Amino acid sequence: MREINIFCFGFGQVAKNFVSKFIAENIKVNLSVTSREKTNSKKYKDLDYKSYNFTENAYDQELLVDLKKAEYILVSIAPVNGTDIVVKNFQNIIDNSNTKWITYLSATSVYGNHNGEWVNEDSKTLPTSQNGIDRLYAEKSWLNLANTKNLSLQIFRLSGIYSNQYNVLSRLKSGEAKIISKKNHFFSRIHVEDIANILFISLSKIKKNEIYNISDDKPASSKEITLYGVKLLNVTKPEVIDADLLENGMLKNFYKDSKKVSNKKMKSFFNYKLKYPTYIEGLGHIKDNFV
Repeated sequence: MREINIFCFGFGQVAKNFVSKFIAENIKVNLSVTSREKTNSKKYKDLDYKSYNFTENAYDQELLVDLKKAEYILVSIAPVNGTDIVVKNFQNIIDNSNTKWITYLSATSVYGNHNGEWVNEDSKTLPTSQNGIDRLYAEKSWLNLANTKNLSLQIFRLSGIYSNQYNVLSRLKSGEAKIISKKNHFFSRIHVEDIANILFISLSKIKKNEIYNISDDKPASSKEITLYGVKLLNVTKPEVIDADLLENGMLKNFYKDSKKVSNKKMKSFFNYKLKYPTYIEGLGHIKDNFV
């Protein structure tokens, strides 16, 4: 089988889990990624790949060769100073590339606060945080580019990501976890493996310029999840902090927004059954295998 060409702007946990799908399926991949580090040849699992330097100020010109060859482009880097730096620097290159699939990873922070009610892809986007404002602007930049250049773009609005490495159980074991208390505060989450699975399915099933919420079936409060982790690990309950007394600015902003994110469109279009439909299955798997 021929190699397929994948270009990842950013190579964090979502991109790595996505690439792991190709490795698991024995699909040959010619992989290029960007990083804030110096350009270098690297290895992920058994896959050799090229990591190119790319920051808001400069990029390695050599990456243009691989970007022009890219059939699949995954964008997982956040906006910088309110601007999507991929669109800013590479829109003409992407237009003249071999791409047949572009996915921009956004965030459900674009919805803002809905007072604990359900939101879907047609709900109003009224972001309250700078992150949400910037993400929404970046979405519009990508949609404008895709419409103008007739590109195959999809946008995934990701809920709070957890994984086998980054989760409430590991925070409880390290003593970093706290119980944040706020009445009627709900948020949604998604295991990184489910994100990777949906990305992989979408390679052969993409509808231009569609937006999908990527979340599990059970929105819950931070308190509920932390207490479940306490029960799983049989550890002492950490201290309870009132959300209104939080000093961390980003964390305080997080607790301003309360919403339940619907995943019906995602599950219906991709005909996908979540591997971890709620935090109960997800944390149970982590506890049994990684903690």
